[in-house]
Amino acid sequence: MRAYADPVSTSLLERALPERLGRPFRWLLGSAWSSNLGDGLVLAAGPLLVASRTDEAFLVALAALLGWLPPLLFGLVAGVVTDRVDRRRLVMAMDAVRVVVLAVLAACVAVEAAPIWLVLVALFLLGTAETFADNVGGTLIPMIVRRDDLAVANSRAMAGYVGMNQLAGPPLGGALFLLGQWTPFAGAAVLMAAGVVLISRITLPPHGREQHERGSVRADIAEGVRWTWHHPAVRTLVLTILIFNVTFGAAWSVLVLYAQQRLGLGEVGFGMVATTQAVGGIIGVAAFGWLTARLTLSNLLRIGLVVETLTHLGLALATSPWVAMPVFFVFGAHAFVWGTTSVTIRQRAVPSELQGRVNSVNLIGTFGGLVVGAGIGGWLAQHWGVTAPFWFAFVGSAVFVVLIWHELRHVAHTDAQPAPDAADVGRDDVPVPDPSAADARP
Repeated sequence: MRAYADPVSTSLLERALPERLGRPFRWLLGSAWSSNLGDGLVLAAGPLLVASRTDEAFLVALAALLGWLPPLLFGLVAGVVTDRVDRRRLVMAMDAVRVVVLAVLAACVAVEAAPIWLVLVALFLLGTAETFADNVGGTLIPMIVRRDDLAVANSRAMAGYVGMNQLAGPPLGGALFLLGQWTPFAGAAVLMAAGVVLISRITLPPHGREQHERGSVRADIAEGVRWTWHHPAVRTLVLTILIFNVTFGAAWSVLVLYAQQRLGLGEVGFGMVATTQAVGGIIGVAAFGWLTARLTLSNLLRIGLVVETLTHLGLALATSPWVAMPVFFVFGAHAFVWGTTSVTIRQRAVPSELQGRVNSVNLIGTFGGLVVGAGIGGWLAQHWGVTAPFWFAFVGSAVFVVLIWHELRHVAHTDAQPAPDAADVGRDDVPVPDPSAADARP
């Protein structure tokens, strides 16, 4: 008897993963979703493991520090490596490192041989490998998906991040931790290994320069920084994420205190804040295609800046969870629409051989802003209460929106520029968009 495909399920699959995106993208997406779920397990289980080993505030804070320190230490180097080596093999190697670290950690926890220093070292190694893997991960989609489909492809990748890393992973990791402290780390190792197998199924076009054409690591980093600074649209994006992460970091650094003291939420209620934002993110990603069909990417960014500014104002004024939770929901939708839009613009604008280094400059701006903002937020909350960082974030964001509003025209120009198709990447006869072309537009 001949088997026929269910037209309903086929239609749903086509809407979720259009065939035009290609089989390589489906392998890549499967790998990313599997790895994101593993990351989500560790996102919850890591802090729980630290707390089970020590009650010293310094060590707990040190564990958090080790989460964002690797991008600042190794981000620029990761960009150079991404642009020099086979990117598929680099992702596989970094995920394999994470598999080994997670497996060793799970085994040590299982036999009760995991002191706090071992846990901290493991978290740092995981963060370092993730820095390299995430940086190269942002360069893969434009290598296998055509320019016109980048927005759709990135929205599907972002849906996996929201659904697996933010929504499903943390509660599952917490539940597994209660069953046995070693189980979420073992589960994450299995998921990372599955990601390695899935991404091994794809092939990528060549990128970058030949070995004899490369300069020093320092020269390559400088080239990436110069390109970023001289490209109006990408420079605008990096400056925006830097400044807005200062304001965001100031407010969110005291979010747990704000939730407890201002909103009266307990541990369960505070957990609902992250869940509410993740649900908003799912809605935002689901609506991304509808939004991009009606709005330019530059206007999406403008709306996002206004939404984030009003988010800080709304939370500064809120005194009830019934008011704050809808604000968190809207912010979650905005955050993931912004992330998808930003990465799509960079992928369209940046030549393939430079994407690793430009991504790393953006990474430094992202985490640098968070670090500075966290310091400001802690100081403000200490002296003027938990709402002071939110007022600072509102005023700072509002001022920056006014200053950056006109510069966002560069994003619209980049959005209109042609770029080489994925199949043509690496060919000498295919021109690369002129970074200065946006300045020539009225």
